[in-house]
Amino acid sequence: MRIGIDARELCGHSTGVGRYLGGLLHEWANAERARRHEFVLYVHQPISVPLDARRFPARVVAGHGGTRWEQQQLLPAVARDHLDVFFAPGYTAPIFARVPLVVAIHDVSFAAHPEWFSAREGLRRRLVTRRVASAARAITTLSEFSKRELIELLAVPAGKIHIIRPGVTGPNPPPSLAADGRELRRGRLEPRVLYVGSIFNRRHVPDLIRAFAQVARIHADVRLDLVGDDRSYPREDIVATIAREHIDDRMRWHQYVSDTELGSLYAAATAFAFLSEYEGLGLTPLEALTCGVPSVLLETPVARESCGDTALYVHRGDIRGTAAALERLLFDEGIRESLLAAAPAVLARYDWPRAARETLAVLEGAA
Repeated sequence: MRIGIDARELCGHSTGVGRYLGGLLHEWANAERARRHEFVLYVHQPISVPLDARRFPARVVAGHGGTRWEQQQLLPAVARDHLDVFFAPGYTAPIFARVPLVVAIHDVSFAAHPEWFSAREGLRRRLVTRRVASAARAITTLSEFSKRELIELLAVPAGKIHIIRPGVTGPNPPPSLAADGRELRRGRLEPRVLYVGSIFNRRHVPDLIRAFAQVARIHADVRLDLVGDDRSYPREDIVATIAREHIDDRMRWHQYVSDTELGSLYAAATAFAFLSEYEGLGLTPLEALTCGVPSVLLETPVARESCGDTALYVHRGDIRGTAAALERLLFDEGIRESLLAAAPAVLARYDWPRAARETLAVLEGAA
């Protein structure tokens, strides 16, 4: 079987969708069942992550990699290559492709909360994703929550949707850094709060900064690391929030870090914070959990579904309650141990070999 894949998210800095696709490709590179098939990756520029070029040849289709590229430049390339199925791992695909489509739609925030998007961007996402969801032979998603949203907001038939939870692999720091992180947590030296993820309005990063500032006024040694670029709309002035709280010397904002740097940040963290009111799944709290770092999360159905009893939950806008939860994770070892005791059962649900097998089975079925 000849499988085409939209791999543009593997170009440049690879974030959410790119990491998801990279996890699948890593497993397919070694799986005997996947060796029966031929893969073709479609990109708009050279891939920036290491892949076996013989197993996964990349076809560069000229263009900028946006919607016009997808619907105009990519479409004829897919038509010429006599594919049996086309996999789009990031919400959209060439609508008029005359080949069975399988599309991963991780969430439908653009339909659930159009106010989080500019008028043009929200309309584009709603129109294209609805058309693709209708045209697709099958859709994969990450959670029961996202399946319900697809049914209710995009009118996707339930039988078309396959819930496939991805694997979760925390970045691996060098052993010396991992050991340093364990010593920091054990010795309660410079307790650190970590946030990882693109900054959207729904993730309430300003509230996290305000809550952390309350903790910092009591504990002089605490630190906060933010990792992620600002994609908020309407724009949130993160720098101004930091300045108002007078914590410039207590925190660092990293727009982007390498996997090695990210691994060292996870290793040194004492607590993770992710105050998101809407996610398809929310992978970074699970990544933190693989590194032995429990989280403070907003009380939402998907947070409970994904992280269960491994986190402390707070309500949106409750700055004082969030500060208290951060303080408990930073300084109450008993709470940390009780949350981490639940981690093995939660993390067992997220397995890359199983996700790769199930996704490949959906592709085979669609073809």
